[in-house]
Amino acid sequence: MNNLRLYALGGLDENGKNLYCVEVDGRIFVVNCGIKRTDVSQFGIDYVICDISYLKENSDKVAAIIVTNMHDDMMDAVPFFLKELNVPVYATEICLRFLREYLKEDNITKYTLHRLPRSGETVIDGVTVTSFGLTSSAPDAIGVAIDTPKGQIVFASEYVTYFDMTSDYFKTDIGKIADIGKKGVLVAMIESMYADREGFTSPRHCITNLLRPVFEDAQGRIVITVYGQNYFRIKEIFDLAGEFHKKVYIRDSKYRSYLNIFAENNYYTPPKDVLLAPGSFRNEMDDCVILVTGFGGRVFNGMYRIAIGEDEQIELRESDTVIIASPAVSGAEKEASAMENELYRDNVHVVKLDAKQVLSMHPSQEDIKMFLSLLKPTYFMPVAGSYRDFVNAANLAVGIGFTPDKIIILDNGQIAEFEDGRLKTTAEVIDNIGENLINEEEKKDITSSVLRDRELLSTDGVIIIGIAVDYNTKHVIAGPDIQSRGVIYVKDSEYLIKNLAKMCIELIEEKATRKEFNNMEVRAEMREMAARYVLRETGKKPMILPAIIEINI
Repeated sequence: MNNLRLYALGGLDENGKNLYCVEVDGRIFVVNCGIKRTDVSQFGIDYVICDISYLKENSDKVAAIIVTNMHDDMMDAVPFFLKELNVPVYATEICLRFLREYLKEDNITKYTLHRLPRSGETVIDGVTVTSFGLTSSAPDAIGVAIDTPKGQIVFASEYVTYFDMTSDYFKTDIGKIADIGKKGVLVAMIESMYADREGFTSPRHCITNLLRPVFEDAQGRIVITVYGQNYFRIKEIFDLAGEFHKKVYIRDSKYRSYLNIFAENNYYTPPKDVLLAPGSFRNEMDDCVILVTGFGGRVFNGMYRIAIGEDEQIELRESDTVIIASPAVSGAEKEASAMENELYRDNVHVVKLDAKQVLSMHPSQEDIKMFLSLLKPTYFMPVAGSYRDFVNAANLAVGIGFTPDKIIILDNGQIAEFEDGRLKTTAEVIDNIGENLINEEEKKDITSSVLRDRELLSTDGVIIIGIAVDYNTKHVIAGPDIQSRGVIYVKDSEYLIKNLAKMCIELIEEKATRKEFNNMEVRAEMREMAARYVLRETGKKPMILPAIIEINI
């Protein structure tokens, strides 16, 4: 009997924090460990990572983490994972290079990294893992096939089928994929985020032909906004700048260091004399390209600060041409709209590449169908997308001959269990599948209760109650001083403040007279009493913060 279990702790019915698990005869292989960027509604939260409590409970079974792509939704949670579980990490060279930087930043010294070939076989804890190159927006992206006694489990995400690619670091290894298919594939786990998009993604992912006329017509500087993770697109911009003999200045110093890593490891070097060295840029320069990069909505925030004149180095001129080369992704629409509006206010020439002109580098319908045709899996499991995407992918698979019983759609934490090469059940669910909220600056986990408090402050405001009591008698000697912010207009709140003050004094005096005063308990009772009163009078639920200071006089 051969047992196999497939499940995800993140990445299903969402965009980001991909973490998939392949459990082969009691050994768990983790495929990717990424983050999910948040939108503006999650106050002070920069990204979300998976809760790996289940893997910690089964730490003796975890064999390795396999990273297939250097994007943040695939790799950036690895340092958090390694703080909890010290297991070996397998990835291609560029992923390892960046991982070492991240681990160094987080002061993690105990780790084991192994290089995966872009195309080849690696034995991990007695199991053969075959890697194959994929064309992605990042170099050295791969898919993997994990060997099991009843067939291989193949994972492929964030790829396009682009036959004109010449760089070895961006090529798709069609031959290797076909070979894997010939050996026998039990389950193909394929990204399905754009399963409703017709045709192949390629060549609509390229921007060179769209930007070339803009470069030809530009009378002054060219300012381009582009997502920091789309290295393929940034490579196109550098190549165009070299073609038109323009210098390129990268606004983000951290991103300049990323390009240095690419060059040091022979992944990509900008055309000679194109990249401006740090400190050499002057706002007075003409005929140059300014690259504004960032992750998610941050690229739009960066350009917005330039547009409103808050950037220390760059000031826009009316002769500038601003190219918005990154259509807004989900959750960043508000920032993109504010940026675009401000650019038009500055009277610069704006060229916007929308999502219909330029496709993100993810598989479309024909890309998915081609992989399924090459791999010929017994089962197809859509991953990395919403339920709507999974249903679209399922319909796509049915259209090329799959029967519904051979298509697996799971939720995070739901386990697909196989026995002797046949799907046995999907009934088992891992308990308490959750997520951890992270503040990027502090690299600390923020609990959901903290987030709820921030939401409360932003919507219903806060009332602060300050009272001083005698340390010995517990009777009120000063206050209450009540401050209200964001709850009600000050002139309309006089009666509310007076009544609250009276209620708080009566509560303390009653407890003091009965010799029942306990600071913590009184504050809790005062909070509940004030909350009920304010809700009844205003319909709001502000945060109530009572402070009782005991003074020894």
